[in-house]
Parts: sequence; structure tokens; C-alpha cells
Amino acid sequence: MVQVEFLGPISKEPMQLEASSLHDVAKVLNEDSELKTWLESAAVAVNDTLVSSLDVALKDGDKVSLLPPVCGG
Repeated sequence: MVQVEFLGPISKEPMQLEASSLHDVAKVLNEDSELKTWLESAAVAVNDTLVSSLDVALKDGDKVSLLPPVCGG
């Protein structure tokens, strides 16, 4: 199981998923119309390290975080 957490204005509780890669996580999250909008613009971190590809392999206990864009200065 991996834990998926949603940061900032994404109003979702963390969830546990069976996933072996970020592709698996994206497939599940894309089924939720509210999350699908965020997925197009959010950065993704695995175990607090930003990643740029869905090809990242996941193992039991990993944490996936969705970080929506923010503005500020």
C-alpha cells in the first residue's frame, strides 16, 4: 500500500492505494473528476522528493504527495 496525500487547496483526505508505479496512482485519481482537474497542474513528490515522470516505481509504505501550484511573491 502507498499513501496518497493532497496538499494545499485540494480538499481530499489522504488515501491508501495498491500501486506499483505512479501510473497506477494516476489511473485511480483520474477517475475522480475533482482530482482530475488538479492532476493536470499539480507537482508530484514521492517520499518528499519531486518527480517528473509517472514511470517512478513505488513500494509498500511509500508516500505520494500532490502539490498544487501556488502564487505568491
